[in-house]
Amino acid sequence: MSRVILHCDLNNFYASVECLYRPELKNKPVAVCGDPELRHGIVLAKNQIAKNFGVQTGEAIWQALKKCPDLVILKPNYPLYLRFSKLAQQIYSQYTDLVEPFGIDECWLDVTQSTKLLGDGRKIAYEIKEKIKYELGITVSIGVSYNKVFAKLGSDYKKPDAVTVISRQNYTEIVWSLPVSSLLYVGPSTKKKLILHGIKTIGQLAQTSPEYLKKIFGKWGEILWIFANGFDTTPVLPPLFDENIKGIGNSITTPRDLGNFEDAEYVLYILADSVAQRLRRQHLKCTTIQVWIRDNFLFSITRQEKLSQPTYLAREIFKRSVEIFRKNWTFKTNVRSLGIRATDLVGEFEMQQLDFDYFKKCKLESLEKTLDTLRKRFGQFCVQPALFLTQPSLKFNPIDEHIIHPLSYFR
Repeated sequence: MSRVILHCDLNNFYASVECLYRPELKNKPVAVCGDPELRHGIVLAKNQIAKNFGVQTGEAIWQALKKCPDLVILKPNYPLYLRFSKLAQQIYSQYTDLVEPFGIDECWLDVTQSTKLLGDGRKIAYEIKEKIKYELGITVSIGVSYNKVFAKLGSDYKKPDAVTVISRQNYTEIVWSLPVSSLLYVGPSTKKKLILHGIKTIGQLAQTSPEYLKKIFGKWGEILWIFANGFDTTPVLPPLFDENIKGIGNSITTPRDLGNFEDAEYVLYILADSVAQRLRRQHLKCTTIQVWIRDNFLFSITRQEKLSQPTYLAREIFKRSVEIFRKNWTFKTNVRSLGIRATDLVGEFEMQQLDFDYFKKCKLESLEKTLDTLRKRFGQFCVQPALFLTQPSLKFNPIDEHIIHPLSYFR
């Protein structure tokens, strides 16, 4: 039986939610933007009216205002967006238990088995579309196909509030005429290289020899050829079944440049605490810590070190991160961005060699899990170290704010 895959993309998500809560903005151009004072001054989302003025996601606020002087600029409200994202996923789960998030506003659904009871993919897609509109007050575009790549192309093909079916019978007509940049993971660099080789459309990519593409892109060339021809068989994997996480991390462009170790350690503690929380949520521990540093001239380095024992304790991740930072940075230039990544992951309950501090470590793990419970109920900063009171200008919340990037397709 051929698979039936849906890709649901909530239209102009952040801006749509804001306009829902502020009806007076319904007929005005609206953009949700990062905070320029925190050096995050880009357009994160825009409504359809702003889009008609040429405002684009990812451009600087000053560029957007140049195109649309009357643009209403709003700061993001991530907890609200996350709430709507979860509400949408609850609707999706009424049709299948195979729901895979791809960022906060996109999901794949495998409804193959559901079609036996609820009708074909098109019928299910229209039903979901209307339910989202009626229950949440926002719109969604849905692609229906037999693989994940074409389903995503379908949700992008016609917007807003639309359903597009890409089948084995019509994919050459719909997909192959699209520019090659429409294909998943064909970014500006890949697009430029493809065009240099005379490949401008997905159809031209599909009809190019995979051996030739491998000479240009290596193994990635073969993957692009598989995508373009509709041969992708990647399953829809709910987060529950995600057993192939390679690393968990957070990074931040700091509100101001960091010019000393005290500032750097403050930011590293917040990042370490965030990474530790995310490891515990996934019941994973790490054995390697990576630290990424970028200065105010955009020069960056990444350094890593192994741990003697697997951990998901914030204090241990922080301690090793500081050691790595101090060994590799002298502040000849100021730091603009910092990141911590935990890799070489193992299961929380996997067997490991015990050391003399084992029971002390168990108590610390219990303590940090208790903090997780309190933060989940009362907010991220209901309990915080005194260190956080020393540099309020550097304070940020990566757990609630850093949720806009999609998960990797190849998990």
